[in-house]
Formats: sequence, structure tokens, C-alpha cells
Amino acid sequence: MNEKMVKAINKQLNFELESAHVYLAMQNYFARQSLSGFEHWFNVQYKEEVEHAEKFMTYLNDRGQNVEITGFGNPKNDFNSVLEVLETSLAHEKKVTKKINELMDLAIELNDYASVSFLQWYIDEQVEEEANFSELIDKVKMMDGKGLYILNRELGSRTE
Repeated sequence: MNEKMVKAINKQLNFELESAHVYLAMQNYFARQSLSGFEHWFNVQYKEEVEHAEKFMTYLNDRGQNVEITGFGNPKNDFNSVLEVLETSLAHEKKVTKKINELMDLAIELNDYASVSFLQWYIDEQVEEEANFSELIDKVKMMDGKGLYILNRELGSRTE
């Protein structure tokens, strides 16, 4: 496996772990706001990001490469509104999408077809991630603050 690809995947898996912490901080923001449905939804999001990192680790290990875990900065812990959290989340997911697309570009450039195949799942996943946050933003905007209780209850039923 090309060393550039190994380094890029290691960088991405650490960004996925960072993303998990971003959502963990948001989850706890919602806990402080007594919005248990949002808290639950973001807990599921947190766990998904950890799973994404683990998939990258497994892929590197399966290809006989070293996994390198690194540190990252502290996530934002305080927000002014539900809408701010959701808009911050969407912006973050767009950043993830950009990074995944760059990984795919590298895999294609290196003719690393195993990585192209592996990364396709992440490409598809990012379409879903951005759509989920866009839909939540639209719902919150439509409610204009009213009906947050109902949306909170709906989000509490998320399983994955």
C-alpha cells in the first residue's frame, strides 16, 4: 500500500475520532438543556463516528499497515441554540465530505482500487449524513421554536 495513502487514511481515522468528540460535546449540551431526544440522537451520531474510525483501523490492519492514533483539539462545548448546533454539525459534515473526497481522489490517482472500493461506502455515507442534518435544520426552522418538544421526542427514537 502506498505510504501516501496510509498516511492519509491515518489522518482521516483520527479526524473521525475527533468528529466523535464533537458530537459527544453536542450530546452533553443537549443533556444540559433537558432535550433527551436530541441527546440520544447525538449519542448515536457519536457512536457512528467511532465506528467509522474503527472501519479505517480495520482496513489498515487488514492491509498490513500501521494504525497511528494522534491527538486533536478540544471541541466546542457551548452553543446558543439548537439551530446553532445543527448548523455547526452540517458544516462539520461538509468538512468530512471534503476530506473523504480527497481520499478518494488520492486512491484513484494511485490506482489503489482496493481503497477506491473501500472508500465508496464513506462517499455514500456522507450523502446520508449531510441529508440528515439538512433535514433537521429545515424542521427546526419550520417550527420557529414551537414544536421542539415533539421533534425532541421523535429524535429519541433513532436507532442508527
